[in-house]
Amino acid sequence: MEERFKAIHYERDAGIGPAAMEQFGPAQAEKVRAFHRSFPEYAPTPLADLPHLARELGIAALRVKDESHRFGLNAFKVLGGSYCLGRCVAERLGLDPDSLTFAELTSPEVLAKIDGSTFVTATDGNHGRGVAWTAAKLKQRCVVYMPKGSAAERLENIRRTGADASITEFNYNDTVALARDTAAKNGWTLVQDTSWPGYEEIPLRIMQGYLTMTLETAEQLGGKKPTHVFLQAGVGSMPAAAAAFFANLYGAERPIVTIVESNQADCIYRTAAARDGKIHAVNGDMRTIMAGLACGVPGMTAWELLRRCADNFVSMPDYPAAQGMRILGAPLPGDPRVISGESGASAFGLVTEVLRSPGLKWLKEQLRLDENSRVLCFSTEGATDRANYRRIVWDGAFARGRSVS
Repeated sequence: MEERFKAIHYERDAGIGPAAMEQFGPAQAEKVRAFHRSFPEYAPTPLADLPHLARELGIAALRVKDESHRFGLNAFKVLGGSYCLGRCVAERLGLDPDSLTFAELTSPEVLAKIDGSTFVTATDGNHGRGVAWTAAKLKQRCVVYMPKGSAAERLENIRRTGADASITEFNYNDTVALARDTAAKNGWTLVQDTSWPGYEEIPLRIMQGYLTMTLETAEQLGGKKPTHVFLQAGVGSMPAAAAAFFANLYGAERPIVTIVESNQADCIYRTAAARDGKIHAVNGDMRTIMAGLACGVPGMTAWELLRRCADNFVSMPDYPAAQGMRILGAPLPGDPRVISGESGASAFGLVTEVLRSPGLKWLKEQLRLDENSRVLCFSTEGATDRANYRRIVWDGAFARGRSVS
C-alpha cells in the first residue's frame, strides 16, 4: 500500500442529538469519574504543557494529556474496561450503577454473588490488560485473545493479572470474531470496545469510561479552551467519546476535531471518504507500528458520533508516530518529557509533521492551524513495548521515508 497523507473534511452537523448530549455530557462524566475516584489507584494523569515546542512550531499553545500514569497500567484503556465491568456487575445484581464504588464491588457480599463469571475480550494489549486487571480485582476469570503480531511484552503484562491470554493466528477483525463466538458458545460476557447491530450496550459503557480522561483534561486546562483537538483512532471509541464530550462542553465554540489513523488501518477515514452512510472495513494484516490502532472495522456507535462531532479525518504513514515518540521523549529545554508509545504519539506526531514540513502546507491549511492555534493531544499509552520503543527512539527506526518492514 502506498503510504501518504490523505485528509477528508466534514462540515459541522447541526447538533449531536439529545441521546449523545446525555450520554457524553459533563454530568455523565462526573458520574464516571466518581466511580474511578473510588479506586485506590486513582489519580488524575498530568497534562503536559509544551510552550517551547509550541513556539518552535509556530502555534500559540500545545498540551498533551499523559496517560502513561493511569492506574499503574501505562495506558488509558483501563478507564473503559473498569467502568464497563462495574456497570455489568451493578446491573446484574440490581445495584445502583450511578453510585457504585470500588469498595462495594469488592465487598464479600458482591463477590459471592458474581462468583464464576468469565469475561472475554480481543485486544492488541491495552484494552485487554485493563479488562483483565479489573476482572482480577473482582476475583473473576478473564480470557483475552490477541491478534497475530502482538508484542510478547503486552501478552505477558496481561498474563500477570491472572488472565488466560494468548496470541491468535488472526488479524484484529478476526480475533474479535473469535472472542464473540467463544463468548456465545460458553455463556461468557464479551467486553469489546467496538459495536455492531445487537451489541451496543457494553461498547457504550466502555466509551463512557473514557470520559474521566476528558473531564480531567477540561479542568486542567483551567478555562483555556483549545482551538484544535487531535485524536487517534482504532475502532473509534475513544475519539468519539472525547469529541462528543467537547461538543457538549463547548457547544458552538467547540474545538476543531481531527481524527488520525494509519494508512494501513484507516477504516474510519475510508468510511468518512465514502460519504454513503455505510461502514467501510480494512482487511488483511494491517502492518503498522501503531498496534493499538490496527483495527479494521469502525464501531457503529463511534462512527455515528464522529460523523457529527469530528471536522477532519486524516490517514497517514507510520513515520509521524515514530517522530512524535522521539520529540516527546527528547523535549526542548524547559518542556516536560512524555514517554509515549507508537499509538499514543500518533496524533501528536501528525501535528509536529504538518507544522514542520513545507510539503504539507495544504494539510496545515485544511486543518486551519496557524499562529493562534491552541492544540490539545492525548498520549494514550506509554512504552508498552519497551524493545520497540528503544528501537524507534534510540535507533531511529521508522524515520521519514522508511516504510514498515
